[in-house]
Amino acid sequence: MRGHGLSRREFLNRSALLGVGMTALPFLKACASGPTASEGAREIQLTKNPGGHILTNVNCFSPDSQWIVYDVRSDKEGAVFDGRTIEQVNVRTGEVQVLYESKNAANCGIVTYHPRANKVICVLGPENPTADWQYASSHRQGVIVETARPMEKTNLDARNILPPFTPGALRGGSHVHVYSPDGEWVSFTYEDAVLDALGAKTKQKLVQRNVGVSAPFGPVTVPPGPRNHDGIMFTVLVARTTASPAPGSDEISRAYEEGWVGTNGYLKADGTRQRRAIAFQGNVLAKDGKTTVAEVFIVDLPDDLTVPGPDGPLEGTETGPPMPPKGAVQRRLTFTTERKFPGIQGPRHWLRVSPDSTKIAFLAKDDNGVVQLWTVSPLGGQPAQVTSNPWSVTSTITWSPDGTSIAYAMDNSIFVTEVASGKSTRLTPRSSDALAPLMLAVIFSPDGKSIAYQRRLPEASGKEYNQIFLLKL
Repeated sequence: MRGHGLSRREFLNRSALLGVGMTALPFLKACASGPTASEGAREIQLTKNPGGHILTNVNCFSPDSQWIVYDVRSDKEGAVFDGRTIEQVNVRTGEVQVLYESKNAANCGIVTYHPRANKVICVLGPENPTADWQYASSHRQGVIVETARPMEKTNLDARNILPPFTPGALRGGSHVHVYSPDGEWVSFTYEDAVLDALGAKTKQKLVQRNVGVSAPFGPVTVPPGPRNHDGIMFTVLVARTTASPAPGSDEISRAYEEGWVGTNGYLKADGTRQRRAIAFQGNVLAKDGKTTVAEVFIVDLPDDLTVPGPDGPLEGTETGPPMPPKGAVQRRLTFTTERKFPGIQGPRHWLRVSPDSTKIAFLAKDDNGVVQLWTVSPLGGQPAQVTSNPWSVTSTITWSPDGTSIAYAMDNSIFVTEVASGKSTRLTPRSSDALAPLMLAVIFSPDGKSIAYQRRLPEASGKEYNQIFLLKL
């Protein structure tokens, strides 16, 4: 650890002799030229057993802030979908509970908590996979598990991949399921298996990642068929995408990395309240017709998702994708294609919106090429640069429950930034590159008293595993 005056091996050896692993790293003051350090926080290593521990980028805490849910994918980035269990660890005792174990050669992962109830949603890959239906972006689904009834799953979204398709059912795979703040609706990203298969036959690019919503207008029952299944919620896509956006237009080829807007929607320019909306990243094509730029978009959602819109059927057609419901209004909020470093940039991250819904936070480079925190209003307007730090943000971001601060990783440390002032505070000492906080998740607890994240640590066997850490504030 650089801040301790020890090499990595010396630090690990000394920690082993003390019998504490990395359960209590001392806090050091940052150098005078950098952001200030906090001496009122304490870092605890929660998981210690060999094996993967992957946090999703939001909603990893139980509603009472006492448990942290995770999956067991084995690789550092969570890119290999090889986990078989969903687990949670107690923040006080370190007790581990297995909530779900996949069956029939399926894998599971990418789990989030309900904001008010003791249940979680995760991604489930295909059971009994075959050569033509293995795990893929268009071959997955969301399932719900109640913590009081472990090992039992309920299908969130229905799927029907055989025409005639079913309104309220998908024809492909959903991913990263996140409950709305009131716990009633669920957002996710999506790719279409029907168009994926058609595109493979015709050698065309037909599939675009999209954003979808499941709402309690179900259940949805579909006809029997291979890879078809029922679901408890009515599910639709809500963003409009096209395979070939017009250069310089607001058309997008991809919608992804979304976030719910506020705890109760947002106030529109006319003073009325938009009850539900989702901010997301959308890929536009610059005027040169060559450069793809990720911009901030928003879609206002209608109260009723079951009514088809003017673009086509909710369930899609054999040659076209599912279409948004009537009343789904999509707008572009940022216009950065002419900047020196255009668009959303930095590590992969999801847009996160302040609890009061006035600020959508994202990452982008300043004119020096440093990845900083920025915000934009759901009404649009000029984005505001929040930070002017000397180092780039290196992780996903989350708001504190009171809406004053954003947590993230930077310079091999955990930081928080007070959004009103832009003041950034280092909460953990700077580590070596090998032990730095991972980019996957830096998440405030619902009670605002702690932050969860991960480091990848070596074992005596020579293997390395992601471990979950908790920073008590």
